[in-house]
Amino acid sequence: MREKIGEILIRQGHINSQQLNDGLARQKDTKKRLGETLVALGHATEDRVFAALADQWQVPFIPADKLIAADKDVLQLVPEVFARQNRVIPLHLNQAALVVAMADPDDIVVIDQLQKLSKREVDVRLAAPTAILAAIENLYSKIRKTAEVGEALGDLQFFAPSDEDEEGLVDMTRTVGIEDAPVVKLVNLIIGDAIKERATDIHVEIFDEGMVIRFRIDGVLQEIMRPPKASHPGIISRIKILSKLNIADKRLPQDGRFTIKAPDKELDVRVSVLPTVAGEKIVLRLLDKSGFAYSLTTLGFEDELLMIFRRWIRQPYGMIVISGPTGSGKSTTLFAAIQEVKSEEDNITTVEDPVEYHIPGVNQVQTKSSIGLTFAHSLRSILRQDPDKLLIGEIRDEETADIAVKFALTGHLVFSTVHANDAPSTITRLLDIGVPPFLAGSVLNLVMAQRLVRRICEHCKEQYDPDDHELAVLNITREVLEDRVFDVIGEVLSLNDLNLPELLREAAHDPRRLEEYLDRIEKV
Repeated sequence: MREKIGEILIRQGHINSQQLNDGLARQKDTKKRLGETLVALGHATEDRVFAALADQWQVPFIPADKLIAADKDVLQLVPEVFARQNRVIPLHLNQAALVVAMADPDDIVVIDQLQKLSKREVDVRLAAPTAILAAIENLYSKIRKTAEVGEALGDLQFFAPSDEDEEGLVDMTRTVGIEDAPVVKLVNLIIGDAIKERATDIHVEIFDEGMVIRFRIDGVLQEIMRPPKASHPGIISRIKILSKLNIADKRLPQDGRFTIKAPDKELDVRVSVLPTVAGEKIVLRLLDKSGFAYSLTTLGFEDELLMIFRRWIRQPYGMIVISGPTGSGKSTTLFAAIQEVKSEEDNITTVEDPVEYHIPGVNQVQTKSSIGLTFAHSLRSILRQDPDKLLIGEIRDEETADIAVKFALTGHLVFSTVHANDAPSTITRLLDIGVPPFLAGSVLNLVMAQRLVRRICEHCKEQYDPDDHELAVLNITREVLEDRVFDVIGEVLSLNDLNLPELLREAAHDPRRLEEYLDRIEKV
């Protein structure tokens, strides 16, 4: 006799007797399955319920992360429409059998249809229906994109395009005609998809086994399509021509840029070419030139931190330094601050590489090291431009740091960024660059470290009950778990060490005090 689902969940420690009784009482009214009822009540997650069902039916359970790793060639055996209707997804071939994940492993009709479609025996696994539908959308969309690529390429996979206009402008609004080269259409398809998916970077990679296109979306790289390997030279040549790069040189790294005109925006594309053992890899960074659409109130500051930050950015002089790794939103936060403090009474100038956002009323300078226009060179000229506030994209060297400090000491407000992991390390980094400790302590108003937290979709999130191992890793006890769980809504920044404590000010004068500050943090 099969063990009941409620008993299994209690045995596994996922629910207690009272929660089971609640579910049974609600089930009498709703007439739904007990597992579905427990999920609706928030007593168990869908994954936990289906893992228990797998235990009950003696069928292996496949978690959501394993569904993402499904074999893409095997997906071709089962049409997407059939997979959606029956909540089934093929995973891989196990000798002569097709291994599939299903929401209902007892559905004999679906299993019989799968055998006819694949002409193989079917080996069934169990997975949560929500996870199956998400995997179907993710995996089959890549097949659709690959089909679009094949259509775009046609029979001319080796075509080397040469139809670049004089301005290096790609017009995404123009309808692609039959006279356009297949590679041109393919590059337009890739870039158009990236814009639609809000990607910040496009990676065009080549390996021995084939070519891969990946987009960085919300900070995470995702595989989008696998065009034929033979199309790689044409794609690279097309992008090089748009960027005014040397298409004949395949041995050295190259950097370039071009502009994209989309239906509702204009984007600046920064291109980096890197030779690898398998061929040239290209990364395209997409920068929206349509304007800055953020404010401090929309970045995710907690009220108390926002109040502190606003107080310091309104000071008449000093330095505001934000630290964090590449892609952690430092520039976005600084421009939101500039947007808030700018006025007709101030002359605000920025020095950037590259200019990421265009801010009305702000004088923005783009550095260009190839002609000697470095951060330091630009800053020396800006000092003679009667500025009130200055934004330096990044403090990279001693000369830039020296000018920034002198600027702050002479009654101006300076905003900048430093590559460091936390606020105390920012002080250390400035000292390493060459800023004297006594000057760092005098000019620094605020040092802030930040990270980006990925946004959780309101329609996709579900209650999650961490197990004992996860709680141990996080150093959180189950008794205080309720007070440590927060809803993540919008683009949230996790900010630490926002204000500059007195001890940290002293650390700027005396590096030995910095060790005391770090020791104190470790004990918190």
